Amino acid sequence: MRSLRVDVAQQRLYLLNNEQVVNTLSCSTARLGVGEHKGSEQTPRGWHCVRAMVGANQPRGAVYVGRRPTGEIWSQVLADRYPDRDWILTRILWLCGMEPGLNRLGEVDSMQRYIYIHGTPPSEPMGVPRSHGCIRLHDDEIIELFSFVSPGTKVLIQA
Repeated sequence: MRSLRVDVAQQRLYLLNNEQVVNTLSCSTARLGVGEHKGSEQTPRGWHCVRAMVGANQPRGAVYVGRRPTGEIWSQVLADRYPDRDWILTRILWLCGMEPGLNRLGEVDSMQRYIYIHGTPPSEPMGVPRSHGCIRLHDDEIIELFSFVSPGTKVLIQA
């Protein structure tokens, strides 16, 4: 059985098959640390699952707003034109909390917070917390991860 584990302290995402690590990816979680509340811009902890997978047929660098492709492909020219955009690129794994009161329902619902594992520009450093709550990966890594998981895949996020 495939699963994922995100180690916030180490800024690493582990791909597991039958509880054995098969790959380790450098990631970037929230710049404001961990936390579950709506509006906190923090990465939520605990057990999640992949609720939806977005972007299977989109090109590398596809730009998303509200989980919809804009038709744009990320480039430095585009980034310079929109310097304040929080770039969501290539693929999206939308996470759903599995622990009521911690990351599911009410003011701590990860899905309602739009917590994703998603692609980010190559200019964004990995191994450094810089997101607005999501878990960021570079394009090659999110494409690899997208092919590894399916809806329902469990994801453990640990501080």
